[in-house]
Amino acid sequence: MAERATHRDRLRALEFEAFVAGAGGRLLHTATLLTGEPSQPPGAYVRAEALLRAALARTYADWDRLHGGDPYDRARRELALRFAREARRHQRPCGGLLDGLTPIERLVLVLRMYEEVGEGQTAALLGLPADRVRAVCARAVATLRASGAGRGAGPGRRGAAPAPRRTP
Repeated sequence: MAERATHRDRLRALEFEAFVAGAGGRLLHTATLLTGEPSQPPGAYVRAEALLRAALARTYADWDRLHGGDPYDRARRELALRFAREARRHQRPCGGLLDGLTPIERLVLVLRMYEEVGEGQTAALLGLPADRVRAVCARAVATLRASGAGRGAGPGRRGAAPAPRRTP
């Protein structure tokens, strides 16, 4: 019986390691955007790494309860919730692209634009009405455009503020 449990634990650890190997980089980038830390030089994003470690630890603890669910969604959800709970720590400017935004604006913008989470799903995740999520996202995009942060990033680039639409 103990041998079976050991095998199951090993299999669980291997599955989780494979998940982190595949999704860890993107999740770290998401955490870096949320915390507002610069992504250069490597290793400069201590708060993002701590946030991601905590989110992954919780995801690993819940690994057996996912029952075929998407572990990436679970890890992203945990990342967003942890960031929202610890938002006071992430208000200091660190030189990142999203520095001029408040923590809630960063969170909504990263979920909506970078992670491509739907408006309704973002609202449910954060416990906000959908129109509030829409307003926060619009304000964040307007702030980025006004600061010129989206300049130089092509319209097809993920994570960049959308380019203004021109009508003929």
